[in-house]
Amino acid sequence: MPVRYGFRRFGDDDDFNDLDADELLAMLRDDFLESGDLDEAMDRLLRDGYTTDEGERVEGLRELLERTRQRRRELEQQADPEGEMQRYRDWLDEIENLETDELAELLDDADESGDERRLEVTRDLVEQKRLERELMSDRLGERVASYQHYEFVSSEAREQFEQLVAELQQDVLDTYFEQSKDFLASPDPEELARLRDMMDSLSTMIEQDRRGESLDPSFEQFMEQFGDYFPGAENLDDVVRAMAERAAAAEAMFNSLSGDQQNELRSLFAQMMGDMDLNFSMNRLVANLRQATPDIDWHRAHRMRGQGASSFADASSIAEQLGSLRGLEDFLGRANAAQGLPEVDVEAVRRNLGDDAARHVARLQKALKSLKDSGFVEKDGNRLTLSAKGVRQIGQQALKELFGQLAHSPTLGAHREASVARGDDREESSKKWEPGQPVSLHLPRTLRNAIFRQGPGTPVRLHPDDFEVEEYEATRRSATVFAIDLSLSMAMRGNLVPAKKMVLALTQLIRSKFPRDFVAVVGFGETAHELRVEDIPALTIDYQYGTNLQHALALSRHLMRGERGERQVVVVTDGEPTAHLMENGEPFFSWPPVHETLEKTMAEVLRCTKAGITINTFALDIERSQFPFVEQIGRVNGGRTFYTSVDELGTYVLDDFVRNRRAS
Repeated sequence: MPVRYGFRRFGDDDDFNDLDADELLAMLRDDFLESGDLDEAMDRLLRDGYTTDEGERVEGLRELLERTRQRRRELEQQADPEGEMQRYRDWLDEIENLETDELAELLDDADESGDERRLEVTRDLVEQKRLERELMSDRLGERVASYQHYEFVSSEAREQFEQLVAELQQDVLDTYFEQSKDFLASPDPEELARLRDMMDSLSTMIEQDRRGESLDPSFEQFMEQFGDYFPGAENLDDVVRAMAERAAAAEAMFNSLSGDQQNELRSLFAQMMGDMDLNFSMNRLVANLRQATPDIDWHRAHRMRGQGASSFADASSIAEQLGSLRGLEDFLGRANAAQGLPEVDVEAVRRNLGDDAARHVARLQKALKSLKDSGFVEKDGNRLTLSAKGVRQIGQQALKELFGQLAHSPTLGAHREASVARGDDREESSKKWEPGQPVSLHLPRTLRNAIFRQGPGTPVRLHPDDFEVEEYEATRRSATVFAIDLSLSMAMRGNLVPAKKMVLALTQLIRSKFPRDFVAVVGFGETAHELRVEDIPALTIDYQYGTNLQHALALSRHLMRGERGERQVVVVTDGEPTAHLMENGEPFFSWPPVHETLEKTMAEVLRCTKAGITINTFALDIERSQFPFVEQIGRVNGGRTFYTSVDELGTYVLDDFVRNRRAS
């Protein structure tokens, strides 16, 4: 039986403080930037779990899977229908021994009486009873049926057998109607007749529903008469599901036995149901339930190897739990768990694994839900993708981290964000005046503040607290193209993720603080191409060789052709140029680089220099190579060359950008 799923609404009863969407995105960010696949990153987080800022561990799906397997192993050791069958066999043996002892005592009494006629009659009786018992089948159901037609000599044996039959009948009823134990504890003929009527009515409704006919009785009438069998049911599907899951659990119990044992137990159940005049109604109902629930595996079997006997009803209950656990285990072990996690029934997890496991699942669900509700991710078919808002948020997170590193860097020093310039275009905004600041009053807002402070009437008396000054924005614009090396070595050396974080942070800074600036991103490997900022988080490197800086500079120059003001190309690379475009436009690659590659690259450097474009180069992994060519770029172009480790790339680029943007 597959595990049931259902949406769960988070409410006031969630007594935990969990991750907000920003924190969860920060946890996913580096893994996502590394793999370029949000689904994979999400799956890894959900499988591994996480630790909150307060140090609380939230178990991932991998740990919950192990819990599920352990619980399944525990349950398999608690049920033993084979042992229960043996208990009834042993009980019948004891009853038979009581009967045998009573017959032997009768024979001894007759012999001691000296009455030959009495002795002869007693011998005939003992022989008749012995033959009756010898002709009985060894199969449990048939043996019970035979004893039901047997006239016991021993009153104690008869009482024991009546107790055995009553217990068997109760166990059979509890197997199929576990929720009805209370009022079926001592079923009388009237209650059994009502149970049969319930099964017949339910079968009729299922058959009518399958044919598309109106229900007769209606569901409301059915529940009015039989609702105590199905507490909480709201529609016919609820009733059918409850009965089907229990009946399927009974089938799983049968299927856990060997073929001979299974046939023997089925025969026993049929005998008990027949004695209660329920067999036909039950068979009809089970057949209808099978057709109404094609999603349930009615042929499943479980290992049930308990050490002690347990009732058949308990074995069915355990089989029902094992079915739920197997469905949960299949889900937890499958790939792409993020797609199915929102639909997992937390209450089903609670029933099977306990409150602690349910709490972990609920927290994982809530974390995933917060990410979707925030608008940071969106669905593209069956996959999760980062939205434009999510890309901006990752850039903001990376920028915040870089400013934090910059503030604590002993070599770079702390830098404030770019200040508002003075003396250019006035903005339609103002701010509170601060002592020592040049006064250019925003008169309407200053007067409004004074009137609000003193009330209506004249004269209006100004106070320094009323002052608001006009804000100005610098009219000088800048244009920046980030040219990122996408050669295979960048991925192999672990340089791509820091480069992506740097680009996302700086583009976010430019777009938010300098919205008039132009910014673009170029990726270059064997060839160069423009990248959308929204595509950078998922960017991966193709297995192509080459560092075509010539094409990257040419494309950057082309992108800035209509831009005025300061223009710069920020090159991030971990090696010298090894590729260029030939006359026919096809790329040429060679390692070590040939003279023609260096010559064509330097020619493009000269074109950029002539166009007034500054080339600032950030050379990674200096311990791996010496970059003599990038130094020559700096000498020819006048731009700066930075030798930095990958860990310091972002802070170096940010520091240089902020210094020069403020100076402009």
